[in-house]
Amino acid sequence: MAHQDSSTSSDLGLTLGMLLLRVWLSIRAIQTGLEKFSGSAVGSKPVTIDGAPNDYGLTEATTSKVYSISNYQGVPGPLYEKFSNEPLIPSWSLDIYNIILGPALLILGFTLLLGICTRLSLFAMGLLYTSLTFGLILIKQDAGVAWLGIHIIIILIALVLAKYNRFVINRNL
Repeated sequence: MAHQDSSTSSDLGLTLGMLLLRVWLSIRAIQTGLEKFSGSAVGSKPVTIDGAPNDYGLTEATTSKVYSISNYQGVPGPLYEKFSNEPLIPSWSLDIYNIILGPALLILGFTLLLGICTRLSLFAMGLLYTSLTFGLILIKQDAGVAWLGIHIIIILIALVLAKYNRFVINRNL
């Protein structure tokens, strides 16, 4: 029976753990960024009677989720309104944040997924989530603050495990 070096097997577990964290954080950021481009399309379809389209021209309204640049809203409307009433958030900075939030999430998600400057990507993602936390604290959204706190802990764990990071484009950053 061959003896397996325990450091090799534990390194594999840590490497896989780091990969899992990268994938989870990436998917979370990418999907959140994509959702900034989502909207609804309204259409109509004929009402069916006994499985066949009706002869009376009756239609029913349908809505479906669509993604497009024209739907982009970095900060959702109701939150934007709350933030605009906060004296600690100047309107010019809120306007900039509204523009860059979606693309920033997408860029950080893809750089982390692909292993491009993983440590810097994780750090930038942590700063982005910290900025989101700042806004949620101002409008007293404690559940969102706690949720983002969990994200920061996950990022911290990924940074600690970064030395076991494999499958990367730039290991040193």
